[in-house]
Amino acid sequence: MSQTVVSRQSSVGSQVSERKTITVAVAGNPNSGKSTLINAIVGTRLHVGNWPGVTVEKKEAMLEYEGRKIKFVDLPGAYSLSPYTQEEIIARDYLVHEKPDVIIDIVDATNLERNLYLTVQMMELGIPIVIALNIYDEAEKKGYKIDTKAMEEALGVRVIPTVSTKKKGLDDLLKAIIEVADAIPSHLPNQLNYGQDIEDASSALQMQIKNAYPALAEKYPLRWLSFKLMEGDDHVYKEINIAGNGLPVRDVINHLKKAHGDDIESIMADARYAQATGLTHEVLKKPEFRKIDLTEKIDRVVLNRFLGIPIFLATMWVVFKLVFDVSTPFIDWVDEMMAGPFPRWAEAILGVIHAPAWTVSLATDGVIAGVGFVLVFVPIIFAMMFAVTFLEGSGYMARAAFVMDRAMHAMGLHGKSFIPMLLGFGCNVPSIYATRTLENPKDKALTALIVPLMSCGARLPVYVLFIGAFFAARAGTVIWSLYVLGIAMAVVMGVIFKRTLFKGEAPMFIMELPPYRMPSFRSLMIHTWEKGRHFLIKAGTYILAVSILIWFLLNLPWGVEHKKDSFLGQAGQVVAPVFEPLGFGNWEAASALITGVIAKEIVVGTMGEIYIPGALEEEEGETPTLGEDLKEIGTSFIGAFKGAVVNVFSSVGVVSL
Repeated sequence: MSQTVVSRQSSVGSQVSERKTITVAVAGNPNSGKSTLINAIVGTRLHVGNWPGVTVEKKEAMLEYEGRKIKFVDLPGAYSLSPYTQEEIIARDYLVHEKPDVIIDIVDATNLERNLYLTVQMMELGIPIVIALNIYDEAEKKGYKIDTKAMEEALGVRVIPTVSTKKKGLDDLLKAIIEVADAIPSHLPNQLNYGQDIEDASSALQMQIKNAYPALAEKYPLRWLSFKLMEGDDHVYKEINIAGNGLPVRDVINHLKKAHGDDIESIMADARYAQATGLTHEVLKKPEFRKIDLTEKIDRVVLNRFLGIPIFLATMWVVFKLVFDVSTPFIDWVDEMMAGPFPRWAEAILGVIHAPAWTVSLATDGVIAGVGFVLVFVPIIFAMMFAVTFLEGSGYMARAAFVMDRAMHAMGLHGKSFIPMLLGFGCNVPSIYATRTLENPKDKALTALIVPLMSCGARLPVYVLFIGAFFAARAGTVIWSLYVLGIAMAVVMGVIFKRTLFKGEAPMFIMELPPYRMPSFRSLMIHTWEKGRHFLIKAGTYILAVSILIWFLLNLPWGVEHKKDSFLGQAGQVVAPVFEPLGFGNWEAASALITGVIAKEIVVGTMGEIYIPGALEEEEGETPTLGEDLKEIGTSFIGAFKGAVVNVFSSVGVVSL
């Protein structure tokens, strides 16, 4: 997987050292600000791939700082290293098998006790840890006072307060990483003592593993491995495959269970929670009288059982209204470029090199009319991605899932299933991937079946094409109606599936609601680009290839006079009667539906290739010069920007009425 190297210089020096690259695993609970912190450090986007064998994203970045190369690996958010989800399994496997040089543990300073449970577990791995006490500014606003020195002494790790959204504490964090990585002897965290009998049993198991299975002793942290065996961790037993092969694990488990009156996993979990709770009480001082913060005040309205769903629908209407009003002037601007300057430039360039006439037609009527007609909708795609990213970053998306929990129960699901459905607004494929986070197989199957009913970004160009033609004055409301209709149909189909294929009670729904935050503009732009760039990649790859193929199908047999007599036209005429009852039984619409099987956006590209070239041929008048074209492009862009600003203020006025 490709990586990027970003240089951050300081007064200590800038000469790259010959010493090895420091590998840093970035771990932490969900919503602790992991990705935001890494983006703030490296100053660029993380390179995204997939972890081997799964669809969970793998994010990495490389950094040069004070003469050292540091490789960051952003692990999936996890609450525990006793894994229940795919993300937790990936996080634990990486820490155990890859053995990074340092772990950055991102701890939410506003939720110290819960975050420290994962910290205590990672301390058992014997890997140097640096705690980034993140969101420190919000903790201070709440009146929290955290004794970081006492925290360092208790845990045996470096603790650095950080505010990733404002880039505070990042230099101290990077210096601590290098210091800990270079420490001789290694700067290892303190170990939690689980009591004499458990510690004795652990020591005995470690010795037996070392003697009987030296390869395992080299591969795994022995103390951690002994604990996992005593806890009866199924993933570990399957991985090492030593159950019943000479180690008296069952005898140890039975003895400790009899002595404590409980299973070892619960005993050790209680000890970790006690450590996290005790440390929190020791280092954290809260104000005597707690004020009701803004999040609680907003949630009293947003999560109200009667107001929650109307507020959600109103929020989505405002989003679609603003998205359409802001993007429309830019859509018109891109459309002007694709209809005027770009075809002229392509024709002029090919004319200079005396290219055959058919290549000119391929470039203008095929590539530009096909791909260009799809690219016209880039502004609204990115505007929609920006809006969705803002709702996610602000904390409202989690509330939407909570609010929809009641409706989800009607389908035998819970609110957590609504998250993949919301992701379906961007693209159905990753939203189906997102069903992996659902624990119940029935929930996964049912959610995956109804997700395609959500209106994804690929359908948006098709919506805009026809809504702009027939409902231009009410475009935002009509698009909102289509999205709401998709949700309603998903609910209806879910109820049908529940009563036929997936009978049973809906499981309980427990979900963390992060505090409301104002996402940083930089973070919004990075995540918007990450979501929207796939549309551009698609347009530049197989939409381009299919557009070229469509041009050939519209021009073969060679020299065909009318497009309806071409190969594509003939195919469209064959299937057109099938769509006659739906009201569009002409060959043009049928042909677009045929090519749309490959990708929804290609429907728009096909319509562009069928209709646009003829319109361009009718244009008459003196051809503008390159300078005149560039001037017109700049002038029209400024006009589009002004139009977008005017539309925003007009929309805000409508919403406020």
